[in-house]
Amino acid sequence: MAEGLRERKKRQTRQYISDVATGLFLERGFDAVTVAEIAEAANVSVNTVYNYFPAKEDLFFDRSAGVADQLARWVRGRDAGESAARAVLRELRAEAEAVSPRLGLMEGYDRFMRVIQEAPPLRSRLWSLQQEIHDALETALREETAAAPDDPLPDLMAGQICWIHQAVFVAVGREMLTGRKPAEVSREVLVLLDDIEDLLSEKVLNYAVRGVE
Repeated sequence: MAEGLRERKKRQTRQYISDVATGLFLERGFDAVTVAEIAEAANVSVNTVYNYFPAKEDLFFDRSAGVADQLARWVRGRDAGESAARAVLRELRAEAEAVSPRLGLMEGYDRFMRVIQEAPPLRSRLWSLQQEIHDALETALREETAAAPDDPLPDLMAGQICWIHQAVFVAVGREMLTGRKPAEVSREVLVLLDDIEDLLSEKVLNYAVRGVE
């Protein structure tokens, strides 16, 4: 369905407020910037900011909704004959090969990471986001395998697969903070993914294989 004028204006306003806030956070740090200052800089009211972003942390992690269900989407979209873990490994390799900003492989990502490191509320929100990723993946694995509600395996497997994802992001963040070039880090991520795959058990690598129709 085509986006209406009202919806487009709301989306553009939301994006503008987010962009203004991100610029201020990167310049001055998360704690040093107030919502009132963001509203003034974006030429909107404080209430308008809160209408789009219920909490200040939402302004920084404004794209977290797409991240929270990313692993679940990758698993649901896996190829015939492919397991859940191998689908995630494949997608992460594709992102690394493309030097994708979605992995943090971009100039300026070090500034983004420093803002998080210096702000306890953002570190707390990041932990919550990681839990959301796990929960969404567990739900997907339960549905994809028709597991019983009391079956612990989908939860355990979600933990293993989330570890793959988290290990990549931790490595990227660590290397980008040292001033490395995205293309250099991407090559190391590909090696890391090979090492991770070697460490995973056959049970993890062969869990939730999609049947061939």
